[in-house]
Amino acid sequence: MAKRTNSPWSKTYKEGLPTTAVDDHVNINQTVAGTITTGVIDSATGQWQGITVSDSAFTLDAVHEAVPNGATVTSPQGAGYAIDMTGYNDLFIALIGSEAGNHAISAVMSGDVYYANLTPINGGATLRGGDIYSNPTAMNDLFSDGAESLTADVWNIYSLPDMFKDQKSINFKITNNTGSEEATLQFAYQRVV
Repeated sequence: MAKRTNSPWSKTYKEGLPTTAVDDHVNINQTVAGTITTGVIDSATGQWQGITVSDSAFTLDAVHEAVPNGATVTSPQGAGYAIDMTGYNDLFIALIGSEAGNHAISAVMSGDVYYANLTPINGGATLRGGDIYSNPTAMNDLFSDGAESLTADVWNIYSLPDMFKDQKSINFKITNNTGSEEATLQFAYQRVV
């Protein structure tokens, strides 16, 4: 937008005297300039903290090959690959398997990653917390589904809003309960601000 000149005083006369200033035009800068916020500096540590943005795509975990019926796998797999939801509100998870049927899925604490400054943490334990909607005075499992039916050979995508907001160290345990001898499973996740 270009600079504009405004006249804040009236040019009317009162009792025969002008009420205008000697130069009644005042230049007021009305230029619009775009700004971008890229983060802040933490006043306690002096460290830069960038702005958190939603994941643009799903993060794919490695394929679990030949998972026997009744066996449990953990995803994301590998040391240091726990899901960090710091700054995120919602989580989408997706599963694709070679066999249709039930799978047990539960959110657990990863044992591979520190939780903020705490170590050791109770790796593999089901994540628990307060449920402000149904029972605000007791601890409950944050996510534990004993029999989620998957369709074979397609991505089955699930929305988990607000369940893991700012949780720092998440893995998912997935149990093949299809009744088939073996199944191939793959897990993916996407975080949303």
